[in-house]
Amino acid sequence: MKVTYDPAADTVYIYLENNIGPGDVKATYPLDPIEEVGQIYLDFDAAGRLVGIEILDASKRVPMELLRNAQIIG
Repeated sequence: MKVTYDPAADTVYIYLENNIGPGDVKATYPLDPIEEVGQIYLDFDAAGRLVGIEILDASKRVPMELLRNAQIIG
């Protein structure tokens, strides 16, 4: 598992598969959280396997330890 964080976009991406290449994500489904802060998207491959999770407004939704340990991008 790999976690990246883009501080400018305040977005975390959790890679459940090590190598998600261009075109590997075949479907993305948003979750509808009870809270109105942030949004979460689930990415699936062609076989229907969950391969990644994107979390918007991450600084308000995930533990700070996860953000500190994530690979910074952007």
